[in-house]
Amino acid sequence: MADRVVVGGALYDRGRLLAARRSAPPELAGRWELPGGKLEPGESAEQALVRELREELGVEAEPLERIPGEWPLGRGLVLHVWTARLTSGEARPLEDHDELRWLGPDEIDTVDWLAQDRPAVAEAARRLRAGTHG
Repeated sequence: MADRVVVGGALYDRGRLLAARRSAPPELAGRWELPGGKLEPGESAEQALVRELREELGVEAEPLERIPGEWPLGRGLVLHVWTARLTSGEARPLEDHDELRWLGPDEIDTVDWLAQDRPAVAEAARRLRAGTHG
């Protein structure tokens, strides 16, 4: 059976990247990630990202492009990350997170990212510094 895709969002706003701190499960709590979640049947990655950011953060976002690569999460899941632009709303930790931080290009390494998010975060940060993040 094919791995199930989890879509993560490198969400940009005003030259910053959003980091979300996990509140669950216990083995991930306190670590930081790019928000997102599993694709539902019949959903595109872009649709899933928009839905997940709405559910988890209460914001509307516009998916931009996929960051190359995929990262195994275990339990038959694989992470795909898309860049996205905040279009409306104020991000709040509604589900699965207890804190959010908007990080500027020089602050990316100030939080303890989950290992599987680090390669995509590094690329998202590079795009942020280069000003090529939409």
